[in-house]
Amino acid sequence: MSFFGELYLRSTLPFLSESVTASEAEYLARAFADIPGPGAVVDLGCGHGRHASRLNASGPLAGRIIGLELDALSLSMRRPGFPAVQGDLRALPFRPESLAGAYAWYSTLFAFTDEEHVHILREVARVLRPGGRLVFQSVPYERLAESPGAAFRQTLPDGSVLEEQSRFDAVTGRDMGQRTLSLPTGRRLTASYSIRYYPLAELTRLLESTGFSTAWVHGGLDGEPPSPRAADLIVAAERRQG
Repeated sequence: MSFFGELYLRSTLPFLSESVTASEAEYLARAFADIPGPGAVVDLGCGHGRHASRLNASGPLAGRIIGLELDALSLSMRRPGFPAVQGDLRALPFRPESLAGAYAWYSTLFAFTDEEHVHILREVARVLRPGGRLVFQSVPYERLAESPGAAFRQTLPDGSVLEEQSRFDAVTGRDMGQRTLSLPTGRRLTASYSIRYYPLAELTRLLESTGFSTAWVHGGLDGEPPSPRAADLIVAAERRQG
């Protein structure tokens, strides 16, 4: 089973409160408020559209959001109010220099091999116009390195039991884990994942090598400075000229 499909959707939805989604959408609205001129902004890995539906309805990005999602189930369950296409991050279905911006949440860009991450960022640079902005959220590398092991078990509101074990390897920068969701029907969904977390200096070099310049780095939704123990690592980068 693919991790980023039915398992991911069923196991994350109960934790995505409307208040959390609203705070994240407000951050993204501020992050793109000053991008000049017309042009669409793509939600990379939009899932069921919790950010895209809000951002496309009102504010500086109203009418400018396009969702991109590979998982057909997530697209079938997406919230109304925004257009979406089914596509792969590694082969973006957009014309060169056709978009004003792009964003991705929850380390969506870094669930592949290191070589694929380079390719994905180059793909994003290809479809952004010069000066276009990319904003993405991840977690500080140092925070995971301090607590490399994690285990989780919880009964969800529908009676499903969610279990997860993971181990972060500070040498490779990869968090490797397995998630299992046991449904009340007796059906069992299980899959493994591998997510790459980069130290900020390495991440900055990666962006620079793929056509971007870092615009800012925040440690949370209030725009606080980054730190090893921050809740988030939020990076904004702009596509360089040429």
